[in-house]
Amino acid sequence: MQFLDPLLIVVLALNFVALGVSRIRAVINAVALQGILLGLFPLFMHHDLGLRGHVLSIVTVALKGYIIPRFLFHAMREANIQHEVKPVINYMSSLLLGAIGTGLAVVFSSTLELADEHAALLVVPAALATVWTGFLMLTTRRKAIMQVLGYLLLENGIFLFGLLLLEALPFLVEVGVLLDLFTGVFVMGIIIHHISREFASISTDNLAELKD
Repeated sequence: MQFLDPLLIVVLALNFVALGVSRIRAVINAVALQGILLGLFPLFMHHDLGLRGHVLSIVTVALKGYIIPRFLFHAMREANIQHEVKPVINYMSSLLLGAIGTGLAVVFSSTLELADEHAALLVVPAALATVWTGFLMLTTRRKAIMQVLGYLLLENGIFLFGLLLLEALPFLVEVGVLLDLFTGVFVMGIIIHHISREFASISTDNLAELKD
């Protein structure tokens, strides 16, 4: 448990990296590193995981840290994009909103009734802050690939919160969340491909003009 808070601080820092940089490759790397850390968390939070928990960690690290990022790098090359251009709000404002959301997450989590072993940890604040960061990415970025990354951040926050209940949740539920994540990213990759084929820009504003 003593290693959790430093790792959770890194998770929070990666949220700000995702909000504050324009290079898409850097955002993908930040989300991938965050996914790897999340995959390792069950090993630190629960000492008697058994085979179920170890398989979950391996699948999470492989999917979030390698498979999905490789898929996104491929989509980025196919669409021939490197930077996010003209987001809905600028990067400084995004960082400010991210900081406000993180502060509110810390305040709100202090009002929740948590188990004694979880009350002193940053798990709930980090989970809520990551969900907020994902929501910001989804609503303030124009390029479809950046919105995929927002979706990934949103799921990372939900996954982190779910780790508090890992011992009570069936293994198939956890794996189902990861499979839903992979399916969502796969579908978004197809959308990105069609946008880049039909239009000069992969802004999601063009989704309204796609035809069957």
